[in-house]
Amino acid sequence: MEQVERREKVIESAEEFIRLRFSDVAEEYGRASTEPAAPDVWREVIEQHPEARFWVAQNKTVPLDILQVLASDSDPRVRSMVASKRKLTPDILTTLAADSDESVRLAAARHRSIPRDILELLCSDEWEEIRNVARDRLDSGQ
Repeated sequence: MEQVERREKVIESAEEFIRLRFSDVAEEYGRASTEPAAPDVWREVIEQHPEARFWVAQNKTVPLDILQVLASDSDPRVRSMVASKRKLTPDILTTLAADSDESVRLAAARHRSIPRDILELLCSDEWEEIRNVARDRLDSGQ
């Protein structure tokens, strides 16, 4: 019996990502959030299609170096999406916890992997809700 090689689908270009993401076909739309792409493809999307940065951050396979870039994006929606990612490093979480936008700081405070020392800093945040979340997480041992 002949063995068939299975090849994982990969988004090959920025144009392909844009076509998939803004497609009316559910299967194509779904591929934009689940399929990997090379770091150069993600960078090209970020640089040439700023309207799609949120959707890059939403992709389940986007690498940490791209999330690091998006953690400093000018759009707070993009930064909030980054803050919702499970695989964040302490450095990225530190950046997000110091964000100028309270919704981004709140998402960072709620992140399951936020370091204890960052939660302690968030206990003195200017927004009461962030202070409360940080205190509750510290009191419960995270």
